[in-house]
Amino acid sequence: MTARDAIVVGSGPNGLAAAITLARAGRSVLVRESASVVGGGTRTAELTLPGFAHDVCSAVHPLGLGSPFFRGVPLHEHGLGWVEPEVQLAHPLDDGSAAVLVRSIDESAASLDVDGDAWRALVGPFAERWDALAPEILGPLLHRPHHPWLLARFGMRALRSAGGLARATFTTARTRGMFAGLCAHAMVPLDHAGTAAFGLVLGALAHAIGWPVARGGSAGIAASMAAYLRSLGGEIVTDAPVTSLRELDARATILDLTPRQIVRIAGDRLPARYARALDRFRYGPGVFKVDWALSEPVPWRAEACRRAGTVHLGGTLEEIEASEAAPWRGEHAERPFVLVAQQSLCDGTRAPAGRHTLWAYCHVPHGSTEDMTARIEAQIERFAPGFRDCVLARATRDTRALEGYDANLVGGDIGAGANTLRQVFARPTLGLTPYATPVRGLYLCSASTPPGGGVHGMCGYHAARAALRDALRDALRDARG
Repeated sequence: MTARDAIVVGSGPNGLAAAITLARAGRSVLVRESASVVGGGTRTAELTLPGFAHDVCSAVHPLGLGSPFFRGVPLHEHGLGWVEPEVQLAHPLDDGSAAVLVRSIDESAASLDVDGDAWRALVGPFAERWDALAPEILGPLLHRPHHPWLLARFGMRALRSAGGLARATFTTARTRGMFAGLCAHAMVPLDHAGTAAFGLVLGALAHAIGWPVARGGSAGIAASMAAYLRSLGGEIVTDAPVTSLRELDARATILDLTPRQIVRIAGDRLPARYARALDRFRYGPGVFKVDWALSEPVPWRAEACRRAGTVHLGGTLEEIEASEAAPWRGEHAERPFVLVAQQSLCDGTRAPAGRHTLWAYCHVPHGSTEDMTARIEAQIERFAPGFRDCVLARATRDTRALEGYDANLVGGDIGAGANTLRQVFARPTLGLTPYATPVRGLYLCSASTPPGGGVHGMCGYHAARAALRDALRDALRDARG
C-alpha cells in the first residue's frame, strides 16, 4: 500500500471520529474495516421480519448530541437526523407508577414528588453547564481542567457508589430505583465506587440534550460519518481485516480495537511490559439481547412508559443492586435489570404502519451462553401485562453471537472493558496520554480508552489529536527539512 499519513483500523464511531479529525487537519487517511459495512456497534438490520429495522447494538444516543466531537461536525449535511421521544426515560414500579425524566428538569422534579428538589439540586448544575462539563469528563481524567470547581463538584458525587449516593440523597423507592437504573449502565455492582458517575451523566443529559435516536436506525450515524469523511478526501475500505501491523504503511496507525485484538495484531511490536499490561486489562460482564417485531405498542401499565424512548425495568434500588451484582459473581439474575428502547414510538420509519419494534438487553456473566429470553420477557410482562400477545417475531443474541458480530465485544462486553474505578484511571493502562503506545506512531482509539463506552467519538478524537501532536507533527517537520 502507498504510504499515507494515517491508517485507522476499525470503522466504529471512534475509528471514524479519528479519521475525520485527521482529515479535517489536512492529513491523508485510510480506514480499514474487516466487515462488509462500516459502523461497528452502530448498525441496523431486519433481524426479525421484513420491514422491521432493528438496531443491532447501540440504540439510544444522548452523547450523539452531547459530545464535543459530534457537536462540531456537520453530519446533518450527510443524512443524519435525530428524533427525540416525548419522554426520555420511564422507570416503572409494581404499583403502576413510574419515575419520569423529560427535557424539563422542573417537570421531572415535579413527577418525583418529595424528591424533586433533591433531584434538581443533584443534576441541575451539571445539566445547566453541560457544555463546560463535557470536555472535562469525556477524555483523560489526568488533565489540566478549564473549569476546576465544576469538575470538583462533579467528582465529589461521581466517585461515590450509586447505592450510597441514592440512599443519601433520595427518600422514595421510586427515585432511588430510577437513579439505580441510570447507574446500572456502568455494568458493575452498584456498591462500587464511581458507579454514581453514570447516573449523574445520564441524568444531566436527559435535561441538557435529551436521549434521541437516529432516524431510520443507528446505522445512519456511521453512514453519515463515512460520507463526511469521504467528502474530506478520506478513504474507507471494507472487507479488509488486518492481521498484523506489517500490512500497514503509514506514518501513524490508530487502532479502534480492544486490548485483546491489539495484542493479537501488534504483539511482536509491543514492549513486553506494555503487552502484559494489555493482557491484564479486565473486560466486564456481557449482555443478552432480544429484538421483537410487535403488532402494537407495548401495553405498559404506567402511562408514561407508553411515551418513553427508554424504559428501565428493575423495580427498586435493592432489586437492581442484586441484579447487577449477580453477573459480576458469574451468576444469572432471576429478575434481571432490563434496558428497553422503543424507537418506533418516535421514529415511524422503523416498522410497517401500525407495527412496532422493541429492543432490550440484560447483563449476564462474561461469555455467558445462557438464554435469558424468558426472564427478560417476564420482566416486561411484570410491568406490561399482555406483552407476549403483541409479539410477532423475536431475534436473540447471546454473548458469543455479539462477539461474532463485532470482535470488539469480547465476551459480550459492550463497554470494551469493565468500568471499575481502577480502569477509569488506567484505561487501558495508566498514562498521561492513554491513547499513545510505546511504539512510535501507534495509537489506540476504541472504547477501551477514555472516556469509555458510548457513541460519542471522543476516544477517536483524542487519539487523533495525540497523533497530530506527535507522529504526524514530526513527519511534517521532517518532510520540510
